[in-house]
Amino acid sequence: MSTAAPTGTWAASGPPPRTEESIVQIVAHPDDDLFFINPEVGQSLRSGRPVTTIYLTSGEANGVNAPRRGPYRGGSRPERDKRKYAKARQNGIRAAYAEMVTGRAAHPWRRTVIATAGGGQAELDTLQGYPHIRLVWTLLREAGSITGERPHSLHGLWDGRVGTLGSQLVHGGTVTRDFSYTREQLVQTLVGHLERFRPTQVRMQNPTPGRLDRNLKCADHQDHRYGARFVQQALARYASFRPRPHFTVQTYMGYFNGGLPRTLDPASGASKARTVETYSWSDASRNSCQDPAGCGDLKVAAVPHRHWSHSIHHAGDTGTNWLLAGKGDSLSAFAVLDGRIAHWHRPATSRGQWSRSRWTGPTLHPDTGIDTGIHPVALPDGRIAVFGTRTLLGTRATGYSREVGFTVQESPDGAFGPWQSLGTPELSDEVGTNDISSPAVSVNDDGTMTVFLRDSDHQLTARVQQADGTWTPWRDLGGAAVHGDPVAATDGTGRSYVLAATPHTVLAWIQDRPGAPVRGPLATGLPPTTLPLTVRPDDDAVRVFYRAPGSGNVRTARLRADGLTPATAPQGGRRPRTARPSVTVTDLGGTGGYGPVSVASTTWGGVLLAARSATGDVATAWGTSGAARNRPRWNRTGVLLAGAPASVPLASGGVVLTMLGLDSRLYWTHATREGGRLAPWQPVESSAPARSRT
Repeated sequence: MSTAAPTGTWAASGPPPRTEESIVQIVAHPDDDLFFINPEVGQSLRSGRPVTTIYLTSGEANGVNAPRRGPYRGGSRPERDKRKYAKARQNGIRAAYAEMVTGRAAHPWRRTVIATAGGGQAELDTLQGYPHIRLVWTLLREAGSITGERPHSLHGLWDGRVGTLGSQLVHGGTVTRDFSYTREQLVQTLVGHLERFRPTQVRMQNPTPGRLDRNLKCADHQDHRYGARFVQQALARYASFRPRPHFTVQTYMGYFNGGLPRTLDPASGASKARTVETYSWSDASRNSCQDPAGCGDLKVAAVPHRHWSHSIHHAGDTGTNWLLAGKGDSLSAFAVLDGRIAHWHRPATSRGQWSRSRWTGPTLHPDTGIDTGIHPVALPDGRIAVFGTRTLLGTRATGYSREVGFTVQESPDGAFGPWQSLGTPELSDEVGTNDISSPAVSVNDDGTMTVFLRDSDHQLTARVQQADGTWTPWRDLGGAAVHGDPVAATDGTGRSYVLAATPHTVLAWIQDRPGAPVRGPLATGLPPTTLPLTVRPDDDAVRVFYRAPGSGNVRTARLRADGLTPATAPQGGRRPRTARPSVTVTDLGGTGGYGPVSVASTTWGGVLLAARSATGDVATAWGTSGAARNRPRWNRTGVLLAGAPASVPLASGGVVLTMLGLDSRLYWTHATREGGRLAPWQPVESSAPARSRT
């Protein structure tokens, strides 16, 4: 139970609400959290929230705690000892977490043994004086190879090539009895951890990491991929338990971070690198633990980190389009809780009575396995359709797969119908690892829709709904090295735009009128971005908002279809050497950070910008429509969030801004007059336990 405010520094007047919060991070190896989830690890630790990190394997590798190519401490290469190397990595993790919380790497921990639900044992470490900071060592054997054939691994256990996976104990560890887990026992163990720590947010690695552009090899470590799939299976089972708190899930990109533009500003990158240095025992005199096994991971000390320490990418992002305004300023917010679509609703009101309206929800839809990153769209007849992707775990016989689909209201303000599958453009999990993006959707005046998706070949694909309600097959729309999620918008002339980022630029596809072919990819002339994009109509064009690499500053540009030229595919993963169209980019400043930018225009011509800051809270700024001549003034709100904020304008004037807290509750604020301050953040209080349509 956390008594900390769900905003870290509560920006509103009055006492902060009490809330239950618990962040559980589950990764394959010691250091995966530091490379791929930090700086969010440190943000949560410093905010006073309960944080539990669970390591699936001991990370023993080849047992040699030394740089791969020297020079070696003491002059000679150390002997191979997997138990000691695993212990050294534990020591490094404890030092890194202690330093993030207390400023002292040598701060002591309390180490105990716990029995697991799968019949084995695990080590539980608790930071002394901070009982809400915990590390759990599951102590399974690691694969020992990124992609090589290693049956005795999480990969082999998942595929059924081995019936059990054994433990890898550490030198001088608290767990002294070897054990092994079947696939079912490992799932039981993870479910037991979830029951013990009752997460409101789960952070995990990417279960569908995709393949590299240059050689089509899997882009991530097999332990990352299959460890994450075990986590998915455990979460699916845990989600059926009652009572328990709601939880959100955030997945994080792994090794592919190294090939993408840096997302962090210099100060945040330096702070993250400092934590990695502590873990790696780079300065033995500074954090010596006096353990003969070693005080950190010397393999990491000599690695240039391949930009990992200066980047973070959400593999599945919420985007900023999950809030819709309807007739009479009604509001509908959508997110994924417990692997299901959650819906909050604020009903329409008579003129001048908006403040008296009250939110209801969350209402949970019955379909399970929904991935983070759903996208609601308003239909011409007043109904709402919600699109997303869904993971189908199946069994060894049916395999692992993902699909695109949607649910649509049966009538305006009515109940949502069942999930309708649109399948997937992927051939198989073996070929593409089910690496697909969240969908983008464009809606025609007749209510038909087009769904756009980035596939595992890093190209854009689409399915089109016909007038009779049927859908065309998936069609390849081209592009090269597309990453992240596509976004769509329709300008004032009825022309639809789809934008998607590559490591070097942003590509565009255009549909000039409903039913016309989609043409592209087209070059926008935009420089590299950090991938997440936001696009809004701007008269006879669209305006795109994105983050600048290396600073997190918010930038914007106006794109008009007539000004775009055909794109040339990169050669060997390199940027194409072609003339770029002229485009004017305006820097709107910011407070660092990463992720998509929420944008809402008001009736008085103002624009509310909101985005994640470098400290993990929501930052806001008031700008002007179009490209501002002067940078707007940004203000940090102190509101730590999950995913990204969402905002919409009100027809009656003003704007509403929402976010999901780390406690999985919906929070909202609003401004109702020009130049007005945002009202205090408020949590949406359920009058009864969350409803579920079954």
